[in-house]
Amino acid sequence: MEFTALEIASILEGKIEGNPEVKVSTLSKIEEGSAGSISFLSNLKYENFIYETNASIVIVGEEFVPEKPVKSTLIVVKDAYKAFAKLLGYYNQMRNQKSGIEPNAFIHDSAKVGNNVYVGGFTYVSENAVIGDNVVIYPNAYIGENVVVGNGTIIYSGVQLCSESKVGENCIIHSNTVIGADGFGFSPSASGAMEKVPQIGNVIIEDNVEIGAACTIDRATLGSTIIRSGVKLDNQIQIAHNVEIKENTVIASQTGVAGSTKIGKNCIIGGQVGIVGHLKIGDFVQIQAQSGVNNNIPDYGKFYGSPAIEASDFRKSYVYFRNFPSIVKRLEDLEKEIKQQTIQD
Repeated sequence: MEFTALEIASILEGKIEGNPEVKVSTLSKIEEGSAGSISFLSNLKYENFIYETNASIVIVGEEFVPEKPVKSTLIVVKDAYKAFAKLLGYYNQMRNQKSGIEPNAFIHDSAKVGNNVYVGGFTYVSENAVIGDNVVIYPNAYIGENVVVGNGTIIYSGVQLCSESKVGENCIIHSNTVIGADGFGFSPSASGAMEKVPQIGNVIIEDNVEIGAACTIDRATLGSTIIRSGVKLDNQIQIAHNVEIKENTVIASQTGVAGSTKIGKNCIIGGQVGIVGHLKIGDFVQIQAQSGVNNNIPDYGKFYGSPAIEASDFRKSYVYFRNFPSIVKRLEDLEKEIKQQTIQD
């Protein structure tokens, strides 16, 4: 795809300084810019690169005033970083504009497929599935029975949407994620063997959710496992049966959430966090990476450590953790001094 400075300025509502007809076809860092690429300068700490870069176009903020000549055509905007992010989104949208059913894809006769849909080769769309308008499904995906996929959603290769799963509009599900596998439910029998408890619920994913690669979101035992609107999940995350994650919460990679836990809205959860089952995590909570959570957390809580404790308590305790060897030495010296004093007496 090739764009002129004029076209890009129109998208970003920016002002051109230089050649409006110069064309670009790729994106680059400013220090690695080459002819035919577009870059941006948002932090004036890196201003020196703009005088050296070979990028054909550079997006700059209104605060930038060149101290010497710039070879590149400039597009001046209010916020260079936000403008470049907007351009990335536009570029990604253009790149994902695919349509048509590839010959090796299978779509069951009872499935309903909307307008302007792309289904890649070797994808399987099962009975009574509903695929909305402008959906993109890359090759080798599996769409189970009675699955619903909302308008504008992108499903990458290797994704499995198991039966009864519901995915909202404008979601992104990355490769090899499994949504709607059975929850981990077993009950000990009289002989001690573990017997499977049927998992007959489903998974509901609301609008504007992004789920990273190789995540697993299990179906509920009864009812639904629910991922609310705007949630963002990193790669390799496990969400167990009957969990609910509320709006706009962000979770980093390798985190595991056990069954029936409810996580509030606008939370930030670091990587490798473990959260036990049947807890209530409040709204606007922050949990440090590698924390182990085994108690409820109130709204606006900040928790560190394993088991996780209030951030302020953790920082105070850390002073003692760090100085523990010297504290022990002082105690040992004090004991020796007391013993010597006792002998003298």
